[in-house]
Amino acid sequence: MSQPQQFGEYHLLEKIATGGMAEVWRARAYGLAGFEKILVIKRVLDSLAKDDEFVRLFIDEAKIAVQLLHVNIVQVFELGEVNGSYYMALEYVHGLDLARLLTQARKVGNFPVPLALFVLCEVLKALQFAHERLSEEGVPLRIVHCDISPQNMLVSYAGEVKITDFGISRAAFQSETLHEVIRGKYAYMSPEQVEGAELDGRSDLFSLGIVLYELLTGRRLFKAKTRDETIARVRRAEVPSPRTYRPEISTDLEGILLRALAQSVDNRFQSAAEMLEEIGVLMVREGHRATNNDLAAFVRNVIESDGQTPDSRRAEVGASQPTAVVVLAVEALAPPRSLSSPKASLAALTQEWSGIIGEAGGEMWERTDGSMLVLWIDAGGDLRVPIDVATRTTATLRKVTHKVGYRLAAGIAPGVARLHADTGRPSEGWELAGPFYLARWMMNLSAHRGRTLLTEVGAKQVEKTEPAALLGRISILGNRYINLYEVG
Repeated sequence: MSQPQQFGEYHLLEKIATGGMAEVWRARAYGLAGFEKILVIKRVLDSLAKDDEFVRLFIDEAKIAVQLLHVNIVQVFELGEVNGSYYMALEYVHGLDLARLLTQARKVGNFPVPLALFVLCEVLKALQFAHERLSEEGVPLRIVHCDISPQNMLVSYAGEVKITDFGISRAAFQSETLHEVIRGKYAYMSPEQVEGAELDGRSDLFSLGIVLYELLTGRRLFKAKTRDETIARVRRAEVPSPRTYRPEISTDLEGILLRALAQSVDNRFQSAAEMLEEIGVLMVREGHRATNNDLAAFVRNVIESDGQTPDSRRAEVGASQPTAVVVLAVEALAPPRSLSSPKASLAALTQEWSGIIGEAGGEMWERTDGSMLVLWIDAGGDLRVPIDVATRTTATLRKVTHKVGYRLAAGIAPGVARLHADTGRPSEGWELAGPFYLARWMMNLSAHRGRTLLTEVGAKQVEKTEPAALLGRISILGNRYINLYEVG
């Protein structure tokens, strides 16, 4: 395990995630008499540290979250700055997000209805508190989370449920210009959110309805192959009966779900409190009893059925495991001077990329304005799905990049990496090895060709949907070769 990094008064132990604006670290704080505390440090990405808009968003997130001291909301302890880098110190939730729990739970069967409703009620308590919060002067803060999704719901190993990431939330004290930009995960937005309309708490309730649909049926409600089709589905708000996929769902529960997902805000629950009351009555009537202990037992069963323990990622310090990965390297290129200037900054374009990649389940390993290295990891060793997703995602990135006046260079390389259990990363020097180096090399060649480059393995996996043309072959390790293909 690498040595902890000193960051102000904290030691950064391991990177947990990298998002569109910030990176998140598990960290340790120290106090008097040998006191130690594990917490989370969320800090602005170096590439955005001098971007006033992103710094303002980050500070607003802290200002909103610090107002929300609630058992079902991740607590913010501190907002600070170290060497020009803004950060937040947050409560550490020892567990996993609901998206990961859902993925692993599918291996053991349907998500139990009582537990799905319990999780929903815990989130509703948090939203009720946030939506109704007043300032110290008694003025409504009008907080709307705007990014309710399984990725932002944390489930601890003790069965606690907490919402996090108020990074794109809206509140009364914010500048109106911040509300004009559409941010978030399109597949979990409300119809009014994708339209860029004025939002209130009922938008969060619609998003929560999408999450409940996924919990009950195991199916993504609005997610489509392309971003445009996903947005179109959200606008239409057409909801197939959940009983089609899970007949034991009662007509009353289906009615609650369909009301939460009504296209018109006037036909939905008008507050989190109203929805919470309705579900509470149904749980009593239908006998759907569940507690924190029940949820903790379910999480433990899901993890153990996958051959893991709650601390398996850090159980063997320094241990590494061969893992199938798909690496995407992308870069935005400015048009020739003879053409018109781009319609957006590289920072704005990169932010849009982040949303698209997040929707596609990619992990951002590196990011600067106009450049990214993205991974899809498949511990099962079957790369067909990640390659297909990476190729479709690249096509979407190319479309939005061209729309604002840039060209896109992209390389996609499937392969195997040895990821350490304690850090989730390969050994030092990984940037210049294996699929990581190959993806970058292909990206550079793509800049001259104008099309996405794939290895032969990737081309064969997507040939039915993305016909690929053989470009040539490159030599590796003496007498071995890799065939390169172009798509797009």
